[in-house]
Amino acid sequence: MKLARTRDGRLIAVRGDQALEVGSALGASGPDPLLSYFDGGGTLERLLAVELDGLPMSPVSAHDLAAPIGRPHKIIGAPVNYLDHKVEMNEQKTIAEYGVFLKANSSVLAPGGDIRLPYTDQRTDQEGELAIVIGRRAHHVTAAQALEFVFGYTAVLDITVRSTEDRSTRKSYDTFTPLGPWIVTADEIPDPDSLDLKCWVGGELRQHTNTRDLIFSVADLVSYASHVMTLEPGDIIASGTPAGVGAISAGQEVAVEIERIGRLSVGVSDDHAIPYAERPGPGRRA
Repeated sequence: MKLARTRDGRLIAVRGDQALEVGSALGASGPDPLLSYFDGGGTLERLLAVELDGLPMSPVSAHDLAAPIGRPHKIIGAPVNYLDHKVEMNEQKTIAEYGVFLKANSSVLAPGGDIRLPYTDQRTDQEGELAIVIGRRAHHVTAAQALEFVFGYTAVLDITVRSTEDRSTRKSYDTFTPLGPWIVTADEIPDPDSLDLKCWVGGELRQHTNTRDLIFSVADLVSYASHVMTLEPGDIIASGTPAGVGAISAGQEVAVEIERIGRLSVGVSDDHAIPYAERPGPGRRA
C-alpha cells in the first residue's frame, strides 16, 4: 500500500491518481494523522486489514501531498554507509566507527517544497537515501528480528551544509529533510536490500546505486540503532547516501527515485541566505 498525507491533513492510500480515504477507517486524524495512528497503538497489520474497495475515493496529484509524517519523533541518520561515499569524501571511518546521528524533526520538507539554503558562501549538498519507517517499538532487537519492526519505506534527501559544525547541526536546518511522496508498506518490499536508487540535480544524474551496497544493511541498521536508543513507531531512519553528492544551487530541482517506492522532487531557494560569517553567535549578528 502507498500511504500518504495530503496538504489538508488527510491520511490516504494512493492507487494511481486516486486517493482512498483510509484515515477515517482507522480513526487517524489531526495535522499528522499517521503519527496519531501510531501514538494510538495503530499497527501495520491493522492497516492492511482495512477493506480499501469500500472507501471514499477522489482524484489526487503530487501537488496535493505533504510529507507522509510531518514531525517524526526522531530522525536518525547513518553516516558513511556506502564504501564509494567513504572514498569520495576521503573519510577514514564508516558507520561502524561513527555510529548514528540525529536530525531535527523540524527539518522535514514536503514534496514540491523548496530547500532553503542558509548561506551564500557555504556549499550545501544533496544526499539521496532510502528511509525506513519504524512501526513497532524496538529495543535491543537482533538483525534477524529487525524487519519485523519496520512499517514501510520512503524516499528522503539528507541535505547537508559543508561547514565545521557536527553532523546534527549541518543537517538540521529547516527544509533539510525532504520526505515522501508516500510510504510504501513493508509487505510490498520484502527485500529492502535490493532497491535501485537514483538522484538528480538540475536534470543531471549524480547518484546511482543499489541498496545491496549498504555497509550496514537495513536490518543491521535497525538493529544497531535499537541498541543505541529505543525506536518508536513513526521514527525515521535515513539509511545513508552513495557517492555522487555535490553542491546544489538556487533554482535547481533535486529529485530522488527509488525502485518500488517512487520519486521525490523538491526545489532549491536562496531567499534569506546570509554569509556564513554573519550567522548568529558571540560577536556576530544576532
